[in-house]
Amino acid sequence: MEMDRIMATLADRTADIEEQVRVAPALIRYLGEGDYVTRRYVSQGAEMNTGDYVDHPVNVRDGMPIRDHFTLDTHGFTLGRHASAVTDFDDRDLVNRVYNREVEEVVKAMTGASFVVAQGWMIRTSADLTARAAQKVENYQHVGGIQPPAGEAHIDYNPRTGAMVGERGYRQHRPDGPGFRRHICFSFWRTFSPGPQDWPLAVMDGRSIVGDELGSNTLFIVDEFPQGEAAIALVPGEEEMIAASIFRYRPGHRWWYFSNMAADDVLLFKFFDSDQSTTWRCPHTAFHDGTMPGTHTRSSIEVRCTAYFE
Repeated sequence: MEMDRIMATLADRTADIEEQVRVAPALIRYLGEGDYVTRRYVSQGAEMNTGDYVDHPVNVRDGMPIRDHFTLDTHGFTLGRHASAVTDFDDRDLVNRVYNREVEEVVKAMTGASFVVAQGWMIRTSADLTARAAQKVENYQHVGGIQPPAGEAHIDYNPRTGAMVGERGYRQHRPDGPGFRRHICFSFWRTFSPGPQDWPLAVMDGRSIVGDELGSNTLFIVDEFPQGEAAIALVPGEEEMIAASIFRYRPGHRWWYFSNMAADDVLLFKFFDSDQSTTWRCPHTAFHDGTMPGTHTRSSIEVRCTAYFE
């Protein structure tokens, strides 16, 4: 009985902490209610979803004053600190030489994983990319480039993709390994433009996912976007392709962000955790923060990575 009382007291204190923070009114874009062919087409400097998306007003809580409160297995995300050896994130060669290996070591330290595999980096900016998107690039690769901020509530991997990425990565990087008991697919995210940012990243407490609001969004990497009915035409084998999870609005979704992030602040959040006794996924999206004066264009870098526990 005494232990039950202590646990109830701790839960109440946690709820109090989370309710006392500043709130930023925002619009979060969700997939509309209805039956759609849902796909995400990505090309240089631009991204396009099929289906109808709707902006919903939500409150995004500012977690920066209680930054040490958030844990991966409770919330699905955590905010850490790390000073990168990369002095210029616009220097592609420098980032290629340094950053992926750096991320692997940091994520290993943050999670206690046996080893971590980084899959590549992407810069995202709220600056105008119209000219870049208009350029024709053959065999566009969706890695190591510059893209706009994500515009809707999503998780980069749906469960099938998260499981597949883990199995494939282990076979590739540890073909003679003993096997793994758990793997977690992450995004390792930081801003490198001055704060506060105009379009920061919001992350959802994964415990507030209801379960009936999810859909899959198949990824197509293209040189140019299909037009009209071609965007939703039948594609054989689509169910086996890489796909994200996308979300319809539910009032109970609980959104957070960390205002005025600096370059040494690193946000680690889950795409997929094979241990589903924890909070195993974290929806996220960019949103316009109208509550902070003197905002700056957001520039950020993200790295997809997988942590393995042998």
